[in-house]
Amino acid sequence: MKLLDEKIVFLTGGSKGIGLECAKKYVEAGAQVAIVSNDPSSLDAAIGIVGRSGMGIICDVSNPGDVKAAIRQTLDKYGRIDVIHNNAGVAYPAKPLHQTEEEEWDTLFNVNLKSIYYTTKYGLEPLKRTKGCILNTSSLVGEIGQDNHAAYTATKGAINTLTKSMALDYAPYKIRVNAVAPAGVWTLMLREWGQAQEDPADIERYLDGIHALGYCPEGDVVADACVFLVSDKARFITGSILPVSGGAELGYRRVMQQKEAIR
Repeated sequence: MKLLDEKIVFLTGGSKGIGLECAKKYVEAGAQVAIVSNDPSSLDAAIGIVGRSGMGIICDVSNPGDVKAAIRQTLDKYGRIDVIHNNAGVAYPAKPLHQTEEEEWDTLFNVNLKSIYYTTKYGLEPLKRTKGCILNTSSLVGEIGQDNHAAYTATKGAINTLTKSMALDYAPYKIRVNAVAPAGVWTLMLREWGQAQEDPADIERYLDGIHALGYCPEGDVVADACVFLVSDKARFITGSILPVSGGAELGYRRVMQQKEAIR
């Protein structure tokens, strides 16, 4: 018997990056996955990878009508939802606060944070019936901050406290709520950004160096942690913000100290 046999996972932002790695791992562990994305081409590609164990749903997670319809489509097909994984997110713009436009601020908060409100609002009743769980994708920078990413880090810090409050609110229904907090992860977006920098090799060395374990990982390491958190193996874990960071909160400081020493 596999770890997630007969589980139905509603996964936002599941067609690319960490989300796609999670979709693959969930299916590998025996789950059926409703992959939610606003990008038709990557969604088609994702369904091609996971096969019959997945269904694709076009949805703008910042739009309440879209989210409500996506939850309904999932229930119509599978009859239940055991896991809601709020993974959808945007990281741009990379700016300090005073340079961030109001529209950019609103987009970050609507996609990264308000989407969790919508999936919970429309998905809570199905989770009550299954005594299921909610998993949020946060980030280490929600704890330690990051230069030139003020609005993004604000959304991730908010996700952390929201996760803990939700864990308390929904514990009476035996619904667990947790978050994963990666540091650097090699996704297509990160690789494209790195290659666009003045010295891509230096960027790669930096990203390896901030992790105490000595390398910047692929998304599968995050997905493995997610499989554990949504499985019955984590049945007594709730309100946790799990760093999947390779010790980056330590390595980041180590790299910064080295830079200061060079100066």
